[in-house]
Amino acid sequence: MQINGGVRFCEQGMKSSIRAMHVQSEILGMINENVAGFDKVGFQRREPVVSSFSEYIGVHGLSSTVDDQVGRIMVSRNPLDITMANKGYFQIQTPEGVKLTRDGRFKLDRYGNLLNLEDCPVLSDAGMPIKLPIVPDNPKEVFVNSKGMVSVYDKGSNELLQAGYLGIVDANGMAVINPDVKQGYNEHSNVTIQNEFLSIKPVVRNFEANRQIFLLESSNLQKVISQLGSAN
Repeated sequence: MQINGGVRFCEQGMKSSIRAMHVQSEILGMINENVAGFDKVGFQRREPVVSSFSEYIGVHGLSSTVDDQVGRIMVSRNPLDITMANKGYFQIQTPEGVKLTRDGRFKLDRYGNLLNLEDCPVLSDAGMPIKLPIVPDNPKEVFVNSKGMVSVYDKGSNELLQAGYLGIVDANGMAVINPDVKQGYNEHSNVTIQNEFLSIKPVVRNFEANRQIFLLESSNLQKVISQLGSAN
């Protein structure tokens, strides 16, 4: 008795080329998003991840990861601009639920609530919106230490009144022990323009190679169809 086994796969070149070009187009889209986010505060670049079977399943084999490296930290004149020198995210309460962000451009409303630029409350480590005990006359009277404790200066008692710790967590929602918070700074994106432009070249070359294969297969198919038509 003889047992024959194995895996056989027959794929048409045109379909394979189209799927490959689609994958390369999606990768180029990610790179373009990274370049567009170069000057955005708190923006984190996306890194494309291509599976081993993407040539068979197309864009379904393409995913991405977020580069969580700290971006470029620059001085700001606003005391409510807050950033972290270490990895981590601020927690923001939005209508869609709690969201994580590296954008620490905050502001105060007339009630002393700490908000982001979209008027969403900034959460404390207890999961509650941060509200100052008193509303300061000047944002410079608000202080944030390296651990994320938010305090406000009370002129009447000449004391610092604590409002709570910023709720700083990692991508999995776990509290960051040492976020190294810095007040009066903004973190710009962690995108390096030179690296993004260099990463474009191999993607474009792969796209062009698959395009040439597609054109060649298309030309051969047209010849076959023409010959079949003339035979009749």
